[in-house]
Amino acid sequence: MEVASDGGELWRLTLQYSPVGMTLVGLDGRLLMVNHALCEMLGYDAEELSQRGFQEITHPEDLDTDLEHFELALNGVIDSYRLRKRYLHSDGHPVWGDLSVALVRDAGGEPLHFVSQILDVSEQHEYEQRLRETNEELQHERQALSAIFDTVNVGLLLIDQDGRYERMNRRHQETMQLPFPEGHAGEAGQLGHVYLPDGRLMTSEDMPSYRAARGEEFDDYTYWVGDDPGDRAAFSASARQVRGPAGEHLGAALAYQEITDLMRAMRVKDQFVSSVSHELRTPLTTVLGYLELLSDRTDLPVDAAGQIEIAQRNTQRLLALVSDVLDVARAGAGHLVLTRTATDLTALVREAVETSAPMARRSGVSLRADAPDRLVAVVDGSRMRQVVDNLVSNAVKYSERGDAVTVSLRRVDGAIELDVADTGIGIPPDEVDLVCDPFFRGGKVVERQISGTGLGLNIVKSIVAAHGGTISLESELGRGSTFRVVVPAG
Repeated sequence: MEVASDGGELWRLTLQYSPVGMTLVGLDGRLLMVNHALCEMLGYDAEELSQRGFQEITHPEDLDTDLEHFELALNGVIDSYRLRKRYLHSDGHPVWGDLSVALVRDAGGEPLHFVSQILDVSEQHEYEQRLRETNEELQHERQALSAIFDTVNVGLLLIDQDGRYERMNRRHQETMQLPFPEGHAGEAGQLGHVYLPDGRLMTSEDMPSYRAARGEEFDDYTYWVGDDPGDRAAFSASARQVRGPAGEHLGAALAYQEITDLMRAMRVKDQFVSSVSHELRTPLTTVLGYLELLSDRTDLPVDAAGQIEIAQRNTQRLLALVSDVLDVARAGAGHLVLTRTATDLTALVREAVETSAPMARRSGVSLRADAPDRLVAVVDGSRMRQVVDNLVSNAVKYSERGDAVTVSLRRVDGAIELDVADTGIGIPPDEVDLVCDPFFRGGKVVERQISGTGLGLNIVKSIVAAHGGTISLESELGRGSTFRVVVPAG
């Protein structure tokens, strides 16, 4: 078919050199003229394409739509149309094209041919498809997280960088009524019926939301809520900071778990332990006193004296255990009372080393102190003696023949540092964070049948904390351990 126009040659040049696929299509759908860009797009040469109709190079699933528009144009319903469709490449794979079609008519209005322009949008389509799939996945995740957010039996709260409440779940909304019966303004630090574990009313600075808004992260921050002491509920709060891509502070997320039943059970347990321990302590002290009187007698048979000595030793062990249990109960209830006085810690350390020296000699363990001639701090002397005694006796107990234990004492920047280092059996990495838990005894300890209750280090931790100090541990299995206690000098 001859294509006539005043600018025919110019049209052919435009067609051939256009970077976009172009073709002239006959009224029967045959491709009359194709340009280089379209040949490149579909993998055919010009001669091959010119022997085909657009029906042959259209994906079967898109053909009906294309034919429908084609017929509408031929019938004069529309003059042009545009659609996105799939073409078939010579090797069979689909090529997405953005098709624009216009019908050319002669001076009398009769159709001559179609001008089609096809832009290869395969990459764009693939990107859009991935984007749709990603958006669908995100929407699904958002819906799932929203369902979880409102279903979990834990109060969840999001605050922005200024401490304003952004979002809270159903559970948190329900629990807000007890501490804030008059309503909440939605800002961190608002005061209400919120109390510290010792019963004191919380200040704004104590409130979990205020601490989180200031950038703190914490776990298991315990408090009570409610105006009536008899109906108060206990909660444990944890907080994590929310940060942007560059690490900038965007806000915080808080989780609130009601632990009323647990706290009441612990209170009953502590009261029971304290009561039983007190009841045991008095008769044990009496028994020990009478045993001491008996041991002072000179008219006892030799075998009786030995039996009394065994009874004394075991009664003393039982009395020490009762004292340990009492200390743990007091610490758990926050009743560990300190009597601070100026104390020479050097003397205290040397006494503790002398006390453990016989056990060290029997075990073949070297024990020495590295301390200044005098180091005075304002502490509870008897409690700090407990700390040193426990750490030194543990170091000796968990060392083997030929090992060494060194007790170091020094003043560093207004604080007292006490190190108890041994070259003993060491502690496995997965047990390092557990050694100060009450009644914890490690696998190696149980395996070697080393005696103990697992209370000593918990008591040490409580005494150190009551002094406003810290205890840390570095250990390597088979190489030994170093406990470091740091307390203010007073």
